[in-house]
Amino acid sequence: MYESLIINDTTLRDGEQAPGVAFTCDEKLKIARSLADIGVNQLEVGIAAMGESEQDIRVLRDALPDMSMMVWCRLHPDDINRAQAMGVDWVDISIPASSLQRQFKLGISQDELQKRLAERIEQANKSGLNVCIGLEDASRSEPQELCLLVEFAEHCGAGRIRFADTLGLLDPFTTQQWITILKQCSPLCIEMHAHNDLGMATANTLSAIKAGAGSINTTVLGLGERAGNAPLEEILLALNLCCQSKNTYKLWQLPTLCQSVSHMAGRPIAAGKAIVGEAAFKHESGIHVAGLLKDPRNYQGIDPAILGRHHQLVIGKHSGRHALDWAYRQIGIELTEQQLAQLLPRVRQFAQQHKKTLDNPCLIHLYHELVGFHGGLDEVV
Repeated sequence: MYESLIINDTTLRDGEQAPGVAFTCDEKLKIARSLADIGVNQLEVGIAAMGESEQDIRVLRDALPDMSMMVWCRLHPDDINRAQAMGVDWVDISIPASSLQRQFKLGISQDELQKRLAERIEQANKSGLNVCIGLEDASRSEPQELCLLVEFAEHCGAGRIRFADTLGLLDPFTTQQWITILKQCSPLCIEMHAHNDLGMATANTLSAIKAGAGSINTTVLGLGERAGNAPLEEILLALNLCCQSKNTYKLWQLPTLCQSVSHMAGRPIAAGKAIVGEAAFKHESGIHVAGLLKDPRNYQGIDPAILGRHHQLVIGKHSGRHALDWAYRQIGIELTEQQLAQLLPRVRQFAQQHKKTLDNPCLIHLYHELVGFHGGLDEVV
């Protein structure tokens, strides 16, 4: 199941649709090359209707001739023509799957929708393009109507369907039900497109995979509209640890990629961001640190080494005696039991007052203050 999974990363399409994000051609090329090197096997590289992106896509195509590439298209013949000219392999023809969007977005009947869809699929196939049908707002459609639409797309020659939780309303259990329904009504490959409005894009994507989805959409750092999409770094690590996938993704390259995309997008990485945040492998709690010092497995569910990272033990308000003794040993100071007992409340007071952990200069200052040396604390804050 997992070995044949298609990671169709859409950082360069849906990710760039995040408000304020705009990648240059050079930045797109750098991102695309990094994704290819990590092991991502398909890229959604843009929107056919945005003519100014055609040159960028051509650059990507020439630089990565072996990478499978897709562009997003409307139900418009010009979009298919543009996609063919760009030299991509796939088109995602987006259609409203919910009656709400069909009526109030396009304002057409179901019969008219199917007529246009059949024409575009035929046009794309004759142009040598593989076709994915993007079922926009699928999570708010009616199951029976969605199955009929999928069966129609299959009959017309589509090769894949994209189940889009466009508004990010699903949970993992409902996602599994939807994918199971679609698997029962059509043999087409199902691609899961999850949004993160409820914070469940990663969970929903994993649920879709376990239910039989053969392709998934991700973006680096979860970039995308509103709360974004399923983060590539979370999905790849979860496949490795939770699903025991045998795919050989270069996980150690993820932190560098995320830092690079963060800079290009102008989106800082939150300290507590899973996998790649500064604090993701940082420990302060006395109980945790004491356990880690005895055996990292006590509080190490993810070995940071597979990401090219390492655990950090820091001293702060919640540190205990074991951690404080360890920290001072690292800087060459052996504390007596009495000194430990005297320093611990001072450390906690400092951390609370200054809202920060204590680095080595702070620890040295507190020690000097304890044993009789004097100096301004402001010098090390």
